[in-house]
Amino acid sequence: MTREPDSGSRELASMAVKLAAEKKAQDMLLLEVGKVSIIADYFIIGTGATAIQVHAICDHLIEKLKKEGYYASRVEGYREGWWVVLDYGSVVIHIFQPESREFYDLERLWSEAPQVDVEEEPDGSFLLNE
Repeated sequence: MTREPDSGSRELASMAVKLAAEKKAQDMLLLEVGKVSIIADYFIIGTGATAIQVHAICDHLIEKLKKEGYYASRVEGYREGWWVVLDYGSVVIHIFQPESREFYDLERLWSEAPQVDVEEEPDGSFLLNE
């Protein structure tokens, strides 16, 4: 059973993509996993070059999303900074170092989930094109 994402999920996903980009997350990918699973509406996958950058991206996401009223229900892998998962319920954010992203290859594991095109608007916001 799958479901259509609600506007809150779309808003959170868009905001999170923008925030990760502000800290130079690389190879950002947004998957609409809600089309193939009930685990979440969206997965965001991004890469930080080092553990320090992965921490910076995650710290920025947690801080800024909290100010908007979004709280992670779980944070996994932060200490090591190899693969950090920020679970916001309908949106799950994965920030990897390059080697861990290649090793775990979530893009392949979730290849049936539609990829959402993310376009940056002139005002700095991001538009999700499905």
